[in-house]
Amino acid sequence: MEIKFQSEKSIASNQLERLYADVGWTAYTQDLAALEKAVEQSFDVLTAWHEDLLVGLIRIISDGVSIMYIQDILVLNDYQNQGIATQLMEKILMKYDHIRQKVLLTEEAADVRHFYEKFGFESCDQGGCVSFAKFN
Repeated sequence: MEIKFQSEKSIASNQLERLYADVGWTAYTQDLAALEKAVEQSFDVLTAWHEDLLVGLIRIISDGVSIMYIQDILVLNDYQNQGIATQLMEKILMKYDHIRQKVLLTEEAADVRHFYEKFGFESCDQGGCVSFAKFN
């Protein structure tokens, strides 16, 4: 199976809906127009495609110089554990190697922690940082 990666911010709403709903991120799919706008206004979006099907995506929010947030990284369930998320992360980290501070906020789970730690991310509960978030 050939997976193609491309920088793409203009993605059809049905493709975004399928991907986000498949991984259970339904808060995003409740307002598809807002999701499309968020993707389009991101600093960078790298997508993974199997033929004409969007199978993965990583979305970056950044000033392009000193900080970047990995806002979303997701892969369709049927395509998980095939290295797609790893490739998405590697490509983005390589592209933005010059940015000093790389930040993400995610759920707590052993496999999730392991995934990010293998790229050098350190959980704020393990390091010398503190993290705060406010959700509406």
